[in-house]
Amino acid sequence: MSTTQMILNILAIGVPFSVALLLAATGEMFNQRSGVFNLGCEGIMAMGAFAAFLPPFFLKDVLPADAANLLGLGAAVAVGAVLGLLFALVVTVFRAPQGIAGIGLQMLGVGVAGTLFRHYVGGVTGVEGIATIPLPLLSRIPGIGPVFFDLTPVAYAAFLFVPAAWYLLFKTPWGLKVRAVGTHPRAADTMGIDVIRTRFQALALGGALAGLAGAYLSLCQTKMFADDLIAGRGFIAVALVYFGRWHPVGILFGSLLFSLAQSFQLAVQVAGIDFPYEFAVMLPYALVIIVLSLARSSRSRGPAELGKPFNREKRV
Repeated sequence: MSTTQMILNILAIGVPFSVALLLAATGEMFNQRSGVFNLGCEGIMAMGAFAAFLPPFFLKDVLPADAANLLGLGAAVAVGAVLGLLFALVVTVFRAPQGIAGIGLQMLGVGVAGTLFRHYVGGVTGVEGIATIPLPLLSRIPGIGPVFFDLTPVAYAAFLFVPAAWYLLFKTPWGLKVRAVGTHPRAADTMGIDVIRTRFQALALGGALAGLAGAYLSLCQTKMFADDLIAGRGFIAVALVYFGRWHPVGILFGSLLFSLAQSFQLAVQVAGIDFPYEFAVMLPYALVIIVLSLARSSRSRGPAELGKPFNREKRV
């Protein structure tokens, strides 16, 4: 296998791998920009993946495949938004510690999804899922055409959402409110911004995107559901927000970097290259630790009130 072909293989595997991370991390970015970090992203992704799997599995003889898949995507987004609102209630109204509440949500989501799957489905079963749609002309470009322009509709939407998220966060009044409540919530409150409501909205959006990320894994990437389907991607997504410095473009770069490292270790094994298997598997996660350390040492700082509950009655 030539070097060029190996690079194209790594890209062909890595670009689709990055979609779930990109969606979940972009949603987590909105959470953190509003002053809340959600370690329960893994649980929301698990519930989204399971919710998306159910309609194509149970309604395959009743609805056309496209309708069942669309229903599954809608269910995943709705479940993710509801769980985001539940988390918002716990950490903004009841002011529970965000880290502990997030771990609780992670355990709840993974546990409920796994239990319901074993009860109603029983074992690993595949579904038709969502097929790729090659873009006319672009997908025929030699080399990069099949890599970047032969993806699923969810993948196209994820990459298009990057500029949309930038515009929403930095060019709209709502984005200004989100950044204000994450940086100076008391000042935002004195200006008439409802801090709690804004955080609820940001967490609902973040949860919806995490649910869609889970749906991508079950309907587009694996076309099945299993207990370990998410495999730590929710925690990686949280880390990518720090690596991307709370910016959609930085998160896109981080998602691609991690996914390409993951696809590299798969390509190395398939190609039979004399390379330590254990090190290849460890490489993506070691890369996350390294880039987080570099991001931590840089001058970039996140929202000033990240992780701090807002109490309007408390005097400064």
